[in-house]
Amino acid sequence: MNKALGIDIGGTKISWALINFQGEIINEIEKTSTPKTKDEIVALLKNIISKYENEIDFTAIATAGAVNNENTGVIGSTANLANGYKDIDFQSLSTKKVFIENDANCAAWAEYKIGASINCKNSIMLTLGTGVGGGIIINGKLLKGKSGAAGEMHFMMSRKKERKCTCGTWDCFEAYASGNGLRLTGAEIFEDDNITTYDIVEKASKGDKKAILALETWQNDIALGVLGLNNIFDADCFVLSGSMEKFVNTETIEKFVNENIVTTPTKIYHAKAGNYAGMIGAVLLASELI
Repeated sequence: MNKALGIDIGGTKISWALINFQGEIINEIEKTSTPKTKDEIVALLKNIISKYENEIDFTAIATAGAVNNENTGVIGSTANLANGYKDIDFQSLSTKKVFIENDANCAAWAEYKIGASINCKNSIMLTLGTGVGGGIIINGKLLKGKSGAAGEMHFMMSRKKERKCTCGTWDCFEAYASGNGLRLTGAEIFEDDNITTYDIVEKASKGDKKAILALETWQNDIALGVLGLNNIFDADCFVLSGSMEKFVNTETIEKFVNENIVTTPTKIYHAKAGNYAGMIGAVLLASELI
């Protein structure tokens, strides 16, 4: 058959479609709101899979949260998913193989196979949204770590304890490089805790100097994080994705990083695999591992 059912499970919505092993979506993408309880999620997934089970080789799921190295279950879910989500027996959802992997890792794999980092055997993808996700590929293989949780972009940018991060610690990269990080930076510059990310972007588009400074400061924080990551991993390239990446000037970041690195020059790209890179990457990765 050479096709699979790709499913993307996030905190607010679940999307699914049939995808072939070239990474092409071959039917209409469907989506629905993510149920609020574990049992409702299980029932929904069983219903989705049952409709396509006779047409596919396997089901591949991209999910929020860390996934074990066997790609069978979640070892740490996020706060916006139902209680007990990590206890779901995903293999019981189908008579065929069910493959599961972290959504940012899947998106990074999609970029490596069909997107911006297609020729980069060593690449790092940063998903800039409300938070910051990440996926790391080293020598053409997804970096998973000893438990499966590698690639989390929670490393300290400061010791001042100025910004509490969603992970529970202070001053993480996410607290500066995310959309919320931009909002916090704008709040400091405007001295207005009620300012929103949208306000900052809108004001900057009209030439507001404070808003432009906020965007430049936010972008510099991203660049500092990329610099540190490249000094560790010596990546061929970085890919920026997510709802905030369109506000980033990749040429500016690339110039700063390459002027300050202690390793070798890298490239910075905008993502190309599209909004459904997670479930596409899940299918492409599963097609190689199953």
